[in-house]
This record gives sequence, structure tokens and C-alpha cells, in this order.
Amino acid sequence: MKVIDHINQAKDTLISFEVLPPLKGRGIEALYNHLDPLMEFKPAFINVTYHRSEHVFKKNADGSFQKVVVRKRPGTESICAAIMNKYNVDTVPHLICGGFSINETEDALINLHYLGIDNVLVLRGDAAKNETSFEPEPGGHKYACDLLKQVVNLNSGVYLEDELKNTHKTKFCIGVAGYPEKHFEAPNMAADLQYLKSKVECGADYIITQMFFDNAKYYAFVKACREVGITVPIIPGLKPVYNRKQLNVLPKTFHIDLPPELSVEMEKCKTDAEVERVGSEWLLYQSKDLKQNGVPVLHYYTLGRPHVVANVVKEIV
Repeated sequence: MKVIDHINQAKDTLISFEVLPPLKGRGIEALYNHLDPLMEFKPAFINVTYHRSEHVFKKNADGSFQKVVVRKRPGTESICAAIMNKYNVDTVPHLICGGFSINETEDALINLHYLGIDNVLVLRGDAAKNETSFEPEPGGHKYACDLLKQVVNLNSGVYLEDELKNTHKTKFCIGVAGYPEKHFEAPNMAADLQYLKSKVECGADYIITQMFFDNAKYYAFVKACREVGITVPIIPGLKPVYNRKQLNVLPKTFHIDLPPELSVEMEKCKTDAEVERVGSEWLLYQSKDLKQNGVPVLHYYTLGRPHVVANVVKEIV
């Protein structure tokens, strides 16, 4: 079932989760152990992130170095299918520009279609670790909007090979990312909203926001989107804070602000356990307020802390 259909048919705010593929070598049981405590809440869908390959240098016996391509968290497509099979829940694989040529993208979309997956979240993705700015793969997409257009083309039966006749149309529901505090590469919020509007005009069905910790910023973002003509559902993305390190890491990595009320309380904490308690209380406050204001879905970035999210969701469902 498509995400947009879940939203349109819902009588109340839905719940969804986002997970990481297991690290290579861990096995899928690690992911099942992560998801098991969350499934009692009957999520409408589960997002599975995609991580581009990295280039590392491996030292040879003769002292020389060899450039090796490594993907630390492989298997997003098959993991989505495994989750659907085990839990009977819809999944949303992330699809990124980085690390893919357009031909590889088409093959990935065909594989997803064969697996019965009809949702994708289209993202440009981050720059490679050894790059200061995003560089597309040779023959790949530079912008999320271009990747989105390729998905839309497949939905219309338009493949890369022009000579194909009587082609089958896919039926992907397409989500895109939105940034309540502005994408760090955009010159200003007005420009960022126009980029987002372009993605919606290209065919995006809904928006999921980057994490935020101040609900007022989400509400202001939704209002600004509506004012420029963006009418699709806007799903808030939520994440628990659970250790002191995140006070510095989250603002630096994701270019977001932590509200003074939250950071002050966390600065008082002497242990990570205390930080987790404060973070859980804040996440619960955010969730209750958003639900009361009628958001379509509460989307939780569970990465590494499913029990924290589970304890919060228990209080609101």
C-alpha cells in the first residue's frame, strides 16, 4: 500500500519508523531485534535508509596502497522485502543520487517493483566522506529532482532504452525531504522552499522533514510551504536525544538548533542515562503537541534507540 493512501485513509495520526540496514557481517536478526519492540504500535510504514559506498585505501603487503570500494550497510532493497514478509508492513526504501548511475538507478527501481515495493523516498544524499561538496557518480544524477523525474518516468512506462515497446508502468509513491530549518546548502529559506516546490511539481506525493526539536519551526515551515503553493502532506521527523555528545553533534551534523529549554536541562545532566530521560520527556512533549495539532504521521528516527521511541509511543497511541 502506498504511503499517500495510508495518509488519505487514516482517521487519526499514524506512526512510522526509520531504521538503518545492519552493518555488514551482523545479519538481519540484528534488525529484527531492533524492530520487534516497535511492531506492537502497528506502524503504517517503515523507512529503510540507504548508505552510499565509500572509498578506502587498503595497505598491501609490499607497502603500496589499493583503493577499495566498501559499502558498510548493504541490502536496502532486500531488507525492505524481508521486513514486509516478516511483519506484513509497508516499507519505504531510500533512493539516493550518490553512488548510482542512472542505469543502476533504473535497475534498482525495477528490482524494487519486482519485490512488490511501491514506495520510495527520493534524496540527493550526502557528499562522500572524502569530498567537500556533493559530486554525482559518472552518469548519475546531481539533484534529487532529476532522480525524482526518473522515477516518474518509470511510472509512465518511460525507460532509458528508447527502443523498448509496450513497457510496463511502475506505481511508485514518491516522498521527498523537507528542511524546517533550511538545507545548509540553500542560500536562504525562500530559495529552499522553491527547490522543494519544484520537487513537488515534478511528482512528489508527500514530504518528510529532517529532525527538529522545536515544534514552532515545523509549524512555521508548513505555513510557509502552504503559502508558496505546496499542498502535499508534510510529515514531521522526530528523533530522541540520548547522550551528551549529541548536544554538539546534532547541530553540527544536521545544521539544526536545539531549543534553549532542552539544552539547558541536558547541560544539568551528569550521566547519559539522565540525558536519555530528559530527551524522552522532550520527545513525548513534541509528539503529543504535534498529534493534537493533527499532523498526518509521527515519523520516528529510531536509529540505535528503539526502546526510547517505544516508551514514548506507548504514551500517545
